[in-house]
Amino acid sequence: MEQLHARKLKVLEETANLIRQDIVEMLEHAGSGHSAGPLGMADIFTTLYFHLLSHDPKNPNWADRDRVVLSNGHICPVLYATLARAGYFPVEELKTLRKLGSRLQGHPHRGPLPGVETTSGPLGSGLSQAIGMAQAAKLDGKKHRIYCLMSDGEHNEGNTWEAILYAGKNKMSNVTAIIDRNNIQIDGFTEDTMPLEPLRDKYEAFNWHVIDVSGHNYMAIAGAVMEAQAIHERPTVIIAHTIPGKGVSFMENNYVWHGMPPNKEQATAAIRELRTLWGKIRAEHD
Repeated sequence: MEQLHARKLKVLEETANLIRQDIVEMLEHAGSGHSAGPLGMADIFTTLYFHLLSHDPKNPNWADRDRVVLSNGHICPVLYATLARAGYFPVEELKTLRKLGSRLQGHPHRGPLPGVETTSGPLGSGLSQAIGMAQAAKLDGKKHRIYCLMSDGEHNEGNTWEAILYAGKNKMSNVTAIIDRNNIQIDGFTEDTMPLEPLRDKYEAFNWHVIDVSGHNYMAIAGAVMEAQAIHERPTVIIAHTIPGKGVSFMENNYVWHGMPPNKEQATAAIRELRTLWGKIRAEHD
C-alpha cells in the first residue's frame, strides 16, 4: 500500500471535494434524494477507493477484489460519484441519478452498474450480506476483505444486532464495519429518536474490536482500516464521527438535509462554497 504522504493527501482532499461537487450537482439535477449523509461520507469513500481497497475498475468482477457493501443505500450518491471518479463508468452518467431507466437508482441495484456489490434498500440488512460474503471467502480460502458501510440510525433495526452477534461469535475477522456516526436520521437527532450510546460498549460486549476515528481525517481513516487488517481473532467496527452535510455550511449538522436535495439556487451556493474550499486546499499544499 502506498504511503499516505503529503502529496497523496492533497490528491485525496481534491478528489473528495470533486465528489462532493458531483453529489450536489446530481441531487439538484434529480430533484430528489439525500444530501447530508453522502456529503459527510465523501472523505471515507475517497480514502477507501483511492488509497486502501484492492480493486480494479477495468475488471470490476475480479475474484480477489475487496468488497464494499453499502447497507444504508440512501447515501448512494457518494458511492456513485466515487465509482465514477475511480473509473468504473463515465462521470457524465451521474446526472442520470433517479431517472427512469438509469443505472443509478435511488438505492443501489446490483447488476447493471459496475462496482455495486449488493442491492440495498431496507435498512439493517447490509451487515448480514457482508457476513455472508465473508463466510464464503473463508470457506474458499480467499484473502480479500469485506467492508460494510452502515448508518448509525439503522442500528434501530433488530436484524443489525443479530448480525453483530453472529459475526462476533464466529470471529469474522475479514469483516470491517464502518459506521457513519453523524448523529442524525430523518426524524431528528439519533439520541432523541432512539438513543444508541454507549455504542462502543455494545459492540465490545459482542466481541468486536472497536476503533473511534474522525471521519474527515484521512490519516486516521487509513490507520483504522490498517489496524482492522491486523486483527485476526474478531471482526472490527470503525465508528467514524462525521459532520452531516460536510463542506456545505448551510447543510452541516442540520438533520433537515438528511432526505432533502438542494434546489438550483442552493446547489449554486453549495458548489461555489466547495470550489472556494478546493482553492484553499491547493494553496495550502503549494
